[in-house]
Amino acid sequence: MIAIIDYDAGNIKSVQKAVEFLGEEAVLTSDREVILNAGKVILPGVGAFGKAMESLKNFNLIEVIHEVAESDTPFLGICLGLQILLNSSEESPGVKGLGIIDGDCLRMTPKPGFKIPHMGWNTIDIKSKSPLLKGIKQESFLYFVHSYYAKVACEDEVIARCEFTDNMDVVLQKGNVFATQFHPEKSSGIGLAILKNFIEM
Repeated sequence: MIAIIDYDAGNIKSVQKAVEFLGEEAVLTSDREVILNAGKVILPGVGAFGKAMESLKNFNLIEVIHEVAESDTPFLGICLGLQILLNSSEESPGVKGLGIIDGDCLRMTPKPGFKIPHMGWNTIDIKSKSPLLKGIKQESFLYFVHSYYAKVACEDEVIARCEFTDNMDVVLQKGNVFATQFHPEKSSGIGLAILKNFIEM
C-alpha cells in the first residue's frame, strides 16, 4: 500500500488515481501510523511553499516525514512536494522547509520569450542513473507547472535537469528519498512508467 500524504494541497487525488490505474492500492492520509506503516509514501502538491509548510505543521506531519526519510521506505516528492524537501524558497522568505535535501528554491529568471510559470511539456537531461528513471530515455518530455526551481547543494543528489529560463534541478535522489519537479501523473506514458518504477522499488 502507498500512503499519499494529505495536507490540504492541490493535485493530490490525481496522483492517487494514477497509482490506482497502475494496480497499486493508494490511500490519502494524514494519519501518522498509516504513513509510517505504508510500503511507500508520496508527498504530492501544488500551491505555495509557505502555506504548505504551515499545513504540514498544522497536521503534525513534519516529524512523520522526517521519520520516513530516515527509514528505508521509498519516498517520492512531486512538484511542491519536491520544493518543501529543501531548506527554503524565495517564494516564502523566512519560512524553513523540511531540510531533508540540502538546497533552496529560487525564483525563475525573467527572460524575453519565456512565460513564467513554466507550464507545459519540456525535456529532461538525465545526469546519472536512478531506479526512478529506469528505462526512461534521455530528452524525454514531461509535464511541468511551476514558477520556482530547485538548486541543490550536492551534485550527486541531482539525477536530472531541465533547461528553461534557468538550468533547473528537476529529479532528485538522496537515499530512499526521490523527488520530481514535473508531474509524472500528468506526463502520459512516460510519467506512468516513472510512477511504476517507484511502485516496484
